[in-house]
Amino acid sequence: MKQVDIKGIIVPILTPMHEDESINTEVLEEQVDRMIEAGIDAIFAFGTNGEGYILNGREKKLVLKTIVRKVNGRVPVYAGTGCVSTKETIEQSKMAQDCGADVLSIITPSFAAASQDEIQRHYETIAAAVPDMPVVLYNIPARTGNKIEPKTVAKLAQVDNIVGAKDSSGDFKNILGYIDAGKTKKNGKFSVLSGNDQLIIWTLQAGGTGGIAGCANAYPHNMAMIYDEFMAGHWDEAMKYQNAIGPFRANFAGCNPNTVVKTAVRLMGYNVGLCRAPFNMIPEAKIEAIRKNLEENKANGMW
Repeated sequence: MKQVDIKGIIVPILTPMHEDESINTEVLEEQVDRMIEAGIDAIFAFGTNGEGYILNGREKKLVLKTIVRKVNGRVPVYAGTGCVSTKETIEQSKMAQDCGADVLSIITPSFAAASQDEIQRHYETIAAAVPDMPVVLYNIPARTGNKIEPKTVAKLAQVDNIVGAKDSSGDFKNILGYIDAGKTKKNGKFSVLSGNDQLIIWTLQAGGTGGIAGCANAYPHNMAMIYDEFMAGHWDEAMKYQNAIGPFRANFAGCNPNTVVKTAVRLMGYNVGLCRAPFNMIPEAKIEAIRKNLEENKANGMW
């Protein structure tokens, strides 16, 4: 199995698009450099903020190949390969492995309700199909309709190449449950990542190892410094960076969060385009609120 330390601030990088909604690989490469130069610890292809839910298999392969080539070993590359079926998830996971991804992030099946036994079997079957790839579980029940319970995480942690979990439930008790579940792993380390940007520092304090941070697309340095300052033992500085992202996240109210993030990055002057339809409408009043917040943050030195 590839040896990758699951830690730090990982950006679920945006998928830039042309006006016709085709992938803009040139701007994607620009964003990869921008993230790494700001101190981001890993790049995550086609996560939620990368619109993985709306890309087809050919597009995902193009995005991943572009990222792997541009990263060129500077940081680990994660790939979001979870699909509704076990069969397609295995196909996407093998594609990601062939393209050079370092870690697989696998979201739960969605739409149809899955029992915990079905979720456990789903992940165990996938992990067995790609035994050389580290697998990170991805829990975001508000989007998928299915939750990975801590007791299921404890069982899955015993699989050698299931090495961590990302929790985007927003429920800190669930993160704590995952951290406790991970301690039962018999072979190797089990890492827990916050998928909620406002819980990163608290996850670290509780024994987690970092976060997959959508806001890093807009403010990569600020998000990276939460982790760096915490690991340096500078609690007050880490909290300063953690708190700084709050006003930006307030723009998420009433809108699709990744639409807000992509809009913000576009307003910053990067030609990332719109989110793919139909998830690309945002009220003019909200755009003005985002623009005002960006100006305030710039004046405060955020980047």
